Amino acid sequence: MLTAAFAPTALDVINDSATHRGHTGDDGSGESHFTIVIESPRFAGVSRLQRQRLVNAALGDIPGERVHAVAIKARAPGE
Repeated sequence: MLTAAFAPTALDVINDSATHRGHTGDDGSGESHFTIVIESPRFAGVSRLQRQRLVNAALGDIPGERVHAVAIKARAPGE
């Protein structure tokens, strides 16, 4: 989804679920907390808040429905 939406020059999706074991939102699946690090030309000139909104829109129902928490680190090339 992220590749299709942003044609990223760098993308890393990190599963942080193990570090949240037993915390709120941990459903025991091992897939409840993620960090997304994405670099895309699409983020050039776009505010941090708008970048977050764009990534969340691309993810659709995943955050909040299938995943408890997603941390997003979005940047444009050269930042």
